[in-house]
Parts: sequence; structure tokens; C-alpha cells
Amino acid sequence: MSAEALVQPLYLVATALFIMSLRWMSDPETARKGVASGVAAMTLAVAGTLAGVAAGGGTHYVWILGAFALGAAVGYPLAQVPLTAVPQRTALSHAFGGMAAGLVGTGKFLLYYGRSDAAALSPFIVVALVAEVLLGFLTFTGSLLAAGKLQEVKWIPQRPVTYPLQNLVNFALFGAALALGAALVLHPLAPWAPWAFGGLATLSLAFGVLLILPIGGADMPTVISILNAYAGLSAVAMGFVLNNKLLITAGALDGSSGLILSVIMCKAMNRSFFNVLFGAFGQAQQTAAGDAAQVYKEDTPESAAQIMAQADLVVIVPGYGMAVAQAQHKVRELYDLLKKRGVNVKFAIHPVAGRMPGHMNVLLAEAEIPYDDLVEMDDINGDMPHADVALVIGANDVVNPAARTDKTSPIYGMPIIDADRARTVYAIKRSKAPGFAGIDNGLYFLDKTFMLFGDAKSVVGELARQLGEGNQA
Repeated sequence: MSAEALVQPLYLVATALFIMSLRWMSDPETARKGVASGVAAMTLAVAGTLAGVAAGGGTHYVWILGAFALGAAVGYPLAQVPLTAVPQRTALSHAFGGMAAGLVGTGKFLLYYGRSDAAALSPFIVVALVAEVLLGFLTFTGSLLAAGKLQEVKWIPQRPVTYPLQNLVNFALFGAALALGAALVLHPLAPWAPWAFGGLATLSLAFGVLLILPIGGADMPTVISILNAYAGLSAVAMGFVLNNKLLITAGALDGSSGLILSVIMCKAMNRSFFNVLFGAFGQAQQTAAGDAAQVYKEDTPESAAQIMAQADLVVIVPGYGMAVAQAQHKVRELYDLLKKRGVNVKFAIHPVAGRMPGHMNVLLAEAEIPYDDLVEMDDINGDMPHADVALVIGANDVVNPAARTDKTSPIYGMPIIDADRARTVYAIKRSKAPGFAGIDNGLYFLDKTFMLFGDAKSVVGELARQLGEGNQA
């Protein structure tokens, strides 16, 4: 049996499993099956590739096994991170994928150039190499910087970094990279070609950094999905370079799903791709909401528990503060106690709450909160005027009414959860600092709003304790 006859059936089955994995993961009831399908697909992909290499002969498997061992040594600890660190872990995964694509493209170019192989360096292949290296290396550095921002590394600024002519500089670098790529396509074996290729790689690495520096934390869910798309597209280009159909298919699935998700995220923030990448959304701004005359009204967990115990409908709005405090299990305890009292409890999920798409869904699913009680923003907003209590746990910009009312606000036009339309609002917040959009939240100064300052896990735990004592009474 030829290598091709052995490998292609494995690739075909793996392709089908990759597609079914995405299909199954779109529904919570089949999500586990989707994960298993994806794992099986990747296993078959690796097995098929190794089988093809073995059939070709002359392979030094010690290098392959060494790479496996190194990957496992890095990958296993990354898989053990808490759910609060999943966004930055995801960004690191994108960085590794981008680095792999960039290095493979670099290796292939140097191999063909060293052989003076004009047939291998055809215009189509060089275009694919340029795209692979450009997208791969900018994904590498951009994802590393995004991971640093998400991890709140001290020497990496969390707020956007802006400077004069910033966008012009970015476009100039990108244009220079494209110009070098075009020169390589026209003259791939020219004496200066390796220098041009090195310049392309260097500009791509720099462009990745400059692309993410002006982006603030409020945009991180969209940034992660865009970087996911870039990593997928670099894999597509690598598939063409390596003549690997499965890599082309898997990369296309990854890239297209990342782009679609980015569109959904941008729609949720009423913003465009261009604005996300170049708008420096997270930059701190002075607004009327920060007027010193406005004061918070604080309350106690005991009083809040009494109000919630008498409610018919409580809507919980989770945010990144819940993730940081790892409060999801305490939230589940509070949910159970309210349900025992006959209170209808719903969770209002904003598409960009947290640091990555679906962040809140994942955390609440970990706490085994019934998925039927997790309601998307568009569906829950109609119920907010009927809610007796809106409990905001560590969310800020996604419930800020300035998005509806203040045309000067940087978040104006962004769809929000209408927590301010509930009869009473309790907001759990670590401090009085503004959210990642850099503006104060007018919701917190309404007459109907009461603040519960403190770590979300501790505050929700105290709410649950008060409700539990009430149940025993």
C-alpha cells in the first residue's frame, strides 16, 4: 500500500471529525462529544502524518519524539491553569501556533533557496510562504502581548498605549512587509532574497506588538477571536506550502470560525474590526459619570439577602470580577438557596463579559448551573423591567447605561444588559475603580442601586450564608 493510500483516508476521517466537532460544540448538550471528536481528529491527523513520513523512509524519529516530549512538557502545565486563566492560556496557544507556522515557513524558504529550487519556489508557493510568515509571526508576538495584558504582567501596560501617528506607523510597517513579500514573489532566488525574507519576518514580529499595544482590556474578547482567525489563516497558508490538505481544511475551519466569532463580538460592542484594531477603545476618558458629587450607597449582605429572599425574579449579571474571585461555586450556592425559596433566578450573559468569548458560560457551567437559566443579552433585556433584583457580580461596562444615553461616551451604542431597569440593583465590586473602558458607571449612582464592596467570592458567600440562616429559621 502506498503512503498516499494510507494517509488520505485517515485525513478524510479527521476532516469529518473536525467539522462535526464544531457542530457538536455549538450545543451544550453535545459539547463533550464535540471535544472528544476534536481530540480524535487531531490524533488521526498526527497518526496519518507519521504514517506518511514512515512510508517515505529516511526519517530521524528522535527529533519527532523530542518535539513531542517538549510539547507535552509545556502543554500539560498549561492545561492545569484555573478557568480564570483560560483567556491568557488561549492567547499563549495562539502564540505557539503562530510561531510554529512562522518557523515552518522560514525553514521551507531557506531549504528551497539553499537548493536554488526555482520549481519549488513558484509564485504560488512564495505567496503562501509570505502569508504564512506574516500571519504566523504577527500572531506570535501579538498573542504573547495579549496574554501579558490578560495576566496583568506589571511591565506590560493594561491600558492602551497610544502615540502620535500611531496608525500611520502601523500601516507603514505593514505596507513595507507586503512590499518585501511582493519582491520575494517576483525574485525568490535573488542574492538579496534571504535578507528580504528576514526583513519580512522582523516587520511581522514588530507589527504584532504594535497591533496589540493600543488595544485595551475591554476589547480582549474580540482580540482573542481575531488572533484565533490569524492563527487559522497562517495554518491554511502552511498547508499549501506543505501540500497538506488536512492542514488546509483545519486551518480554514479555525480561521473562518475565528472571523465569524469576531464579527459577533464586534456586533455585541457596536463596533467595527477597524475600530477594534486601531481605535484604542480601552483608553481612560473623563466623563460626566466621574463627577465628584456623585456618591455610592453601600448596603450589607444581610439586607441584600432579605430583599432577594422576598423577590419573585432575581437576575444575576456575572462579569470578570466573578472570574477573578473564582466565585462561581458560591454563586451556585446562592442560586440553590434562592430556588429553594421559590425565587425565579436567571443569569444575564453578555457576549463580551469577561476576557474571552463564552467566558461566563464556561465558569457557570463549571459550577453546574442549569444551562436553561443562562439567558443571552437580547433575550433577558425584555425581562429586566420585571426583575425585582438585578445582582451585578463584577460586571461594569456591559451594564453601563451611558451606552444608551451618553453620546460622548466611548461605549455609546454598545448593546448592554439593562440592569438599570430592574426594580432594585445590588452591585458587587472590588473597588471604586472604573472598568476597562476607563469610565465610571452611572448605574452605580442610581437611587435604586446599592453597592456591596469586596471580593465577589466572599460577598456572595455571605449572601448565601444569610439566606441559609433564613431558611433554617
